Amino acid sequence: MKYKFYTTSEKAWDAMIEAIAGAKKSIFIEMYIFVDNTEQYDFFKILEEKAKDGVKVKIIIDSFGSLELSRKTIASLKSTGAELLFFSYWLRRTHKKILVVDEEIAFLGGVNIDKLFRKWIDLQMSFTGPLVKAVIGSFAKSYQMCGGKDPEVLAYRKKKKNMEKTDLRFLGRQHLKEKNIFKRHYKKRLERAEKSIVIVSPYFVPQRWLIGVLHQAVLRGVGVEILLPRQADHLIFDRANYFYISKCHNLGIKFYLQTEMLHAKAMVIDGSEGMVGSQNIDPFSFSYNLEAGVFFNDEEMIKDLEKIINDWKSSSVIFKPEMYKMVWFDYLLASVIRIAQSIFKF
Repeated sequence: MKYKFYTTSEKAWDAMIEAIAGAKKSIFIEMYIFVDNTEQYDFFKILEEKAKDGVKVKIIIDSFGSLELSRKTIASLKSTGAELLFFSYWLRRTHKKILVVDEEIAFLGGVNIDKLFRKWIDLQMSFTGPLVKAVIGSFAKSYQMCGGKDPEVLAYRKKKKNMEKTDLRFLGRQHLKEKNIFKRHYKKRLERAEKSIVIVSPYFVPQRWLIGVLHQAVLRGVGVEILLPRQADHLIFDRANYFYISKCHNLGIKFYLQTEMLHAKAMVIDGSEGMVGSQNIDPFSFSYNLEAGVFFNDEEMIKDLEKIINDWKSSSVIFKPEMYKMVWFDYLLASVIRIAQSIFKF
């Protein structure tokens, strides 16, 4: 198995474009935000060229996240024989960021495709090997949900995902019956942590169970660190972050605030287990959205991920209580969150 981490949107886009350009048989993409404004990274042009060359091109994008994709581009892409489907379910989004080329190499993580994100710090990974089939299986289930009919793609829904014992495990959510799958996996791993927990996320709106698990970890002597952007990309997210940072800081959790916009989603536990995925630390990622991540125990992968996180921490500031003072908006936001918790059972 080969793997690689990409720590900015541009680095990931370069690798993804290169993989697409080399496609011989198939290209599967499932993306939350995929729009046609990245001029130097013209994904749609190269996808059209590949479709014209006979490569099977299947694309799923979220109807809300990719709202700015132009009708002209949609029509042009479809005219080449590529299939473009929209995921549109009330209160649910496909938040995955997946690319699979020739059923041989997969990309996943936090990287969307929009010029807004060009300079963001993010985290995407690519890998080869048997786990690629699991990623295709996740794509195939979304494809069915969106009305896709290609029998060759649909056949991957039932193929065995992890064919052999491996240091990597794919974790994805498709249906509401799998609502708690991420909660179970996180809870199980966090509860057995003995030395350290490091979490990276752009948004931090933890559910009550997660606050409790992290607090219990602190009480048994585990060092808990969370890395977030110092300023999120939206005022509401930013104020929500600080509301929960302040609350959890009082429980003994240490927060690092990255000075640039950080959109990565990752975790390392005890230096022996890592995770990279699309899921944020918020109720919708944990309970409703379609998400995709990889948990791994491979020593080299964990060392590489730890180095990346440590580099981010070195250019961050440590949160101190005087950095946050509640204003009227925060009280209103806290009330809205409490109401949402009671309605949606977060």
